Amino acid sequence: MTAAAGAQAPARPGWSRARDRRSLWQPARDRFPARPDATHWPGTVLPRAGAQRELARVLAGGRSAAQNYARVGPGALLDWLEDQPGATWQERWLASGADQARSGWRELPRRWLAERGRPPAYWLAGMSVALRSAVAADIVRPSMGWLLGGGAANNHFTQALAAERDPGGFARLQGLLDADPELSAVARGVTVHRAAVIVAAKGGTLAQVTIGDLLAEYAAEEQARRRPCQGMQVIYGALRAMGTIEGPATFRQLRAAGPRTPEQMIDRYHLACGPVRDLLVDYLRERQPALDHSTLQQLGYILGKLFWADIEQHHPGISTIHLPDDVARDWKQRLQVKDGSGGAAQAGTERIGLRQCLTNVRAFYLDIAQWALDDPSRWARWAVPCPVRPQEISARKTAQHRKSRMDARTRERLPVLPALASAIDRHRKDAAALLAAARQAQPGQEFTAAGRTLTRLPVRSGSPLKVWARDPATGERAELTVQESYAFWAWAATEVLRHTGIRIEELLEISHHSLVQYRLPGTGELVPLLQVTPSKTDAERLLLVSPDLADVLAAIISRVRTPSGAIPLVAAYDRHERRWLPPAPLLFQRRFRGHDQAINEWTIRTMLAAAITRAGITDPATGQPLRYTPHDFRRILSA
Repeated sequence: MTAAAGAQAPARPGWSRARDRRSLWQPARDRFPARPDATHWPGTVLPRAGAQRELARVLAGGRSAAQNYARVGPGALLDWLEDQPGATWQERWLASGADQARSGWRELPRRWLAERGRPPAYWLAGMSVALRSAVAADIVRPSMGWLLGGGAANNHFTQALAAERDPGGFARLQGLLDADPELSAVARGVTVHRAAVIVAAKGGTLAQVTIGDLLAEYAAEEQARRRPCQGMQVIYGALRAMGTIEGPATFRQLRAAGPRTPEQMIDRYHLACGPVRDLLVDYLRERQPALDHSTLQQLGYILGKLFWADIEQHHPGISTIHLPDDVARDWKQRLQVKDGSGGAAQAGTERIGLRQCLTNVRAFYLDIAQWALDDPSRWARWAVPCPVRPQEISARKTAQHRKSRMDARTRERLPVLPALASAIDRHRKDAAALLAAARQAQPGQEFTAAGRTLTRLPVRSGSPLKVWARDPATGERAELTVQESYAFWAWAATEVLRHTGIRIEELLEISHHSLVQYRLPGTGELVPLLQVTPSKTDAERLLLVSPDLADVLAAIISRVRTPSGAIPLVAAYDRHERRWLPPAPLLFQRRFRGHDQAINEWTIRTMLAAAITRAGITDPATGQPLRYTPHDFRRILSA
């Protein structure tokens, strides 16, 4: 279960990324459809007298303020609904247009009341209270958009619905939430309200909620609030713990759409020539068994976008890969520089991967020519001269330039590596000291550690385990728990990378099972070894664990180990194959938003960049911060 708290960047006007986020979740909604909206159920077909008795009963058991409207609210609400076309209360509710009006629904009964000479201020308040009671009593089922858009956004509605629909289920849900010390009161309230919204819109009890219902609520909330929806793991984890739903360990894993098909890889570039599009798809499908997904996707990008989409853009109507000399020459000239599609700052810059692009295009032509001999009916019509000559893909000069760049980069970074490691370690210790001192202080009390004096702040929202502090001199606020976490994992990643020289993919795959021992046959001495899972070379390696590396690994294990002594099993996402890996006791994991999760490559790179910037190490030639990548540590170790 996770907390809904966390720093969140302000949404852009109109939230331009909303469409992209919805498309990311579309495969999950296709796999897990929500329950269809019901049209008939016992409550919605009640006669007028029965419906009025139900509303009066719900209102009588509510708070005293609601009971004041029990005399006028139910009658006015039912009068208004009976004025709408339909045979059931649900049909009349939908026909009124109030559901589509969302937060502006009150204007419709307001006009209806005014036409009948009833003072809207008093009568409308009674109708609003009665409508919430009608939802709790399952007489009408508004859409999630209406419920989230302001129609039922208060605790009294949630409490009434829980008491009417599923008191046992909601009590169990509340118990699970209360047992999690990382959840704030706000996060618990939001979670119960989300559950109430799903039950109100779909009917039934919490035991009948599906993954599709959660995804539908997630989409409706993002649309209603016009901002990214946070904390869905809380309700997902709680319902999963209750046995209501069965699915992946985390809500985030639902989004994994799996590898793209060759059709999807090519169709994203909207090629105009159908036969060439089909040829590229067939070619990728033919190469697919021998390539990992990441390499296949890069090949699709080169052939689909950099090659054929570029040619179609500058030569509309072209329908053959047998390129005239001037067309091929112009294309290769354009390929030498970036067009800015990857960002305006890249426009006009040299394309470092030029030789790779040309090599892949040449391989495309030569493969087709070879396959045409084996299967002429399928490939012979496409066997044409290749526009890329052998001398244009000579890798000797490119390799020399690359080696020169990498050697220069290593020479710049090797001398300052000890200073960088020392600065990162010092910041880790300072962050840990500040956090420890802050936890000993009371809210509003000053504390001193690592040469700084801060004031602890009360936590008004978010996880109660968070620790906030303010610098009295500058007024700057900081979340010390996050700072300490970033400092520790930046130090851990730096130390493991510089002592082993492994790749970042291998770093993130280190698990508790990777630590093995070997007994020397001559002396019987036990030697600790680190087993590195294959990444680029598809060959496992065993590395000797030095005393310094052993201290780092021991600190990591001590941090991630639970009170029972076990290391939590977490699932990591393989971005190269676009799939979630089985849960494993990975060492590079952290507690984030209330649940254990593997640290991904982007997070490690962000932590390292922040730590290096904070260290203040600059390039002597330019005076700019000296940037390190995880692979720089591998080159430095082998230098």
